[in-house]
Amino acid sequence: MRRRLLRDYGSLLGLLLIGAVLGLLSDRFLTASNLINVARQVSINAIVAAGMTVVIITGGIDLSVGSTIALAGCAALLAAGPFGDAVGMATGIAVAAGVGWLNGALVAWGRVPPFITTLATMTVVRGAALVLTNGEPIVRSEGAYLWLGQASVGPIPVPILLMVATLLGAHWFLSRTRWGTYVYAVGGNAEAARLCGIGLAGIQILVYVLGGALAGLAGLVLAARLSSAQPNTGVGFELDAIAATVLGGTSLMGGEGTIWGTTVGAFIIGVLNNGFNLMNVSPFYQLIAKGAVIVLAVLVDQLLKAGAARGAVAAMPVEVSEDRRLAR
Repeated sequence: MRRRLLRDYGSLLGLLLIGAVLGLLSDRFLTASNLINVARQVSINAIVAAGMTVVIITGGIDLSVGSTIALAGCAALLAAGPFGDAVGMATGIAVAAGVGWLNGALVAWGRVPPFITTLATMTVVRGAALVLTNGEPIVRSEGAYLWLGQASVGPIPVPILLMVATLLGAHWFLSRTRWGTYVYAVGGNAEAARLCGIGLAGIQILVYVLGGALAGLAGLVLAARLSSAQPNTGVGFELDAIAATVLGGTSLMGGEGTIWGTTVGAFIIGVLNNGFNLMNVSPFYQLIAKGAVIVLAVLVDQLLKAGAARGAVAAMPVEVSEDRRLAR
């Protein structure tokens, strides 16, 4: 029972423990303004990680989301100039979804492994952003699009509200729709899913389009926060998104994962970043500490899963012998 609780809620307990320690080490950490700041900082990674979770549950991976963030922001501001902010924002999302479609098509129809596919498109999309802008940032310090990254509704910044809406929508998709059921089925056993009549190609393309669109939304929020779109933004964002997903318990082998867990994982990364900054820890040591925490969390999760599997195997002979006794 305790092992199951640790497996299901270990990441949340880890987040609470990290928060408690940082609260003791810094009197500014648990202030309302700082906690809101943490949630604002987490928002972009959480939005990207929601899409990454859906992709990874199918057994895939998307290394191109960081480049997609940059391309979406650049395309949005370029289109917003002559056509207005609404068209610009729609263009950014559409371009990002198009990148997702390309990834999904290469994986589903081209049978190219997801790692290779998205590694290639990561470079291609980054190059496209540089070509589109001639390697220069697009600065736009006014416009309705700034609302996405700089406005607030009451005391709550808009990026936090967008994060909450995205996470709830992704949770609903995975847990309340037949498409979500198909996503888990494809990740759990693709061949069995195919024999059950599930269109593998359709599901694979769907999840990559969703992941790309959410990366595009994150790109718009980031551009609004910075009042500019830069072709070199988003570098390393794919690693933070994957880390948040894995910290939340999503299996890289597919078939297992929740948006709830990914949310906790994203906040673990955000809380660590914020706490280290408050304590003036060198960025070099921050990288070491973040990597160690991620490895430790995944190691503990694997040990708990292995223990649960051994427990299930150990219980099987007892059940079999009991069945034989009843049969006699």
